Amino acid sequence: MRIFVALDIDQVIRERIELFLDGVRGFAPDARWVRSESLHVTLKFIGNKPAEEVDAIREVVARIRADIVEIKFRGYGFFPTPKAARVFWLGVDADSRLALLAKSVDDVTATVGVPAEKHAFDPHLTLARRGGGSDAPRRQKSNGSNQVFQRLQERLRALPVPEFGTMTAREFFVYESQLGGSGPHYRKIACIELK
Repeated sequence: MRIFVALDIDQVIRERIELFLDGVRGFAPDARWVRSESLHVTLKFIGNKPAEEVDAIREVVARIRADIVEIKFRGYGFFPTPKAARVFWLGVDADSRLALLAKSVDDVTATVGVPAEKHAFDPHLTLARRGGGSDAPRRQKSNGSNQVFQRLQERLRALPVPEFGTMTAREFFVYESQLGGSGPHYRKIACIELK
């Protein structure tokens, strides 16, 4: 099973993001756009694990005690840089409780053999990826001038910074990611409440 741990997004915010995507998708038609129903705030990507390890991960994650988190969705950016963009993302803004939650998930999953994160937690929503090749943020020969996102970047510069709203996260989930021809489909396999 391919799994990860994430926060879901309120439906009202998801609908605002979908309207934004409807307005900008045409400026990067060669990008691979994420379906709005697939958007979530990833706390930890775990990857492929056999069922018995997934059970152990669910058990340790269920023991996490953390506070509810208020999250604001606004702005956008490009990884690794705007000039060599491979990923178009939407900003996720929260106080330290979100980073503490991600660290808690990282710490407890490490106790059952999941490798700890090597990079600092950087919350965002991936909206689109440049087609072809890896999305890993390492330097490649193709990191030159960006063509896929160039028109989109020009269009976005002419618009005000988008604001999508604020939500209070009261729970987080362990998800299973099922890959298919129309992209990944996500299924919640555990729900953990925040206090």
